Amino acid sequence: MSENFIPVNAPLLDGNEKKYLQECINTGWISSQGPFVKRFEEDVASYVGRGFATACSSGTAALDIAVSALKLKNGDEVIMPSFTIISCAQALVKQGVKPVLVDSDLQTFNMKVEDIEAKITPKTKAIMIVHIFGLTVDVDPIIDLAKKYDLKIIEDAAQMLGQEYKGRKCGSFGDISVFSFYPNKQVTTGEGGMVLCDDKELDKRAKGLRNLCFTQDRFVHEELGYNYRMTNLQAALGVAGLEKIEKIVEKKRWIGKLYNGLLKDIEVINLPLEKTDYCENIYWVYAITLKDKYKKTAKEVMQELSNHKIGTRPFFYPMHKQPVFNKMGLFVDESLPNSEKLYEKGFYIPSGLALSEEEIHKVSEVLHKVL
Repeated sequence: MSENFIPVNAPLLDGNEKKYLQECINTGWISSQGPFVKRFEEDVASYVGRGFATACSSGTAALDIAVSALKLKNGDEVIMPSFTIISCAQALVKQGVKPVLVDSDLQTFNMKVEDIEAKITPKTKAIMIVHIFGLTVDVDPIIDLAKKYDLKIIEDAAQMLGQEYKGRKCGSFGDISVFSFYPNKQVTTGEGGMVLCDDKELDKRAKGLRNLCFTQDRFVHEELGYNYRMTNLQAALGVAGLEKIEKIVEKKRWIGKLYNGLLKDIEVINLPLEKTDYCENIYWVYAITLKDKYKKTAKEVMQELSNHKIGTRPFFYPMHKQPVFNKMGLFVDESLPNSEKLYEKGFYIPSGLALSEEEIHKVSEVLHKVL
């Protein structure tokens, strides 16, 4: 990669990461048995206000564990957004659970809460809420629906560590919630995830599923689980990152607000919303959509930005258009126009924690040139 290329994300490991990793090496605790794993679980649970946490190998693994822990089974239905990463739908489909999709709002990128109730059937067992890009889902109406129809709530807060909905931390809602600690997240463990809940039995199931469902008679198994453990080395990075979470959130919002000021005069793009009635944007990524009057697609603009050494990423390809699901007979002929439009018109620009003010100005300069 060119020396002058500005990547879409670069992590910032400027805290106790080296110190804690050295401690792992010095003590020999590098596997999933090390003390940083439990410490990381306790720290995250305490931070978001959950009773229990299970660290695991990725955000995708966390979703697999969450679906399995809730004992969702073949033929059940779960309502979720089409505009999200495939991990959400994949966790359901692998268990024989049918994802029932709703469209997303063009401004917040989150699922249209007003469309959920019409999708509920006798087979519906849960609603999966996924907070997207920096703004939260409007959670309270979904909690009301869950109570009305006796449904579980799975909260995918993968992108939202440090974000709040009406003053309450993301990751604390519903029956079970998940985080991701991929390098582009606020806190990273390289690869990693976490499952959180407030129910002791649910937590026990999550921890069993993470570890191949070993029993007291170690190699006797009553059910199938996963090898989804997090290592002590990974957890050490997580502990160090969480120590800086308030500064990290501050940096994310600083990046977002600086871009807002620099890009507000570009007439052919929509900038991300600064806030809604229930949350202030955390700018996990700085997400842009092209206005209808601008005839180039996001892909074309992204290629031009790449030619100028600016990294970008596309928006999610909608679940109802995914070839792998269509081949299974899922979502055939479904139309969710907002999700489709977001993919065609949306992309995000460099917004990682290591981004400098000079680089932000360079990105702005190139965007003005290209657009």
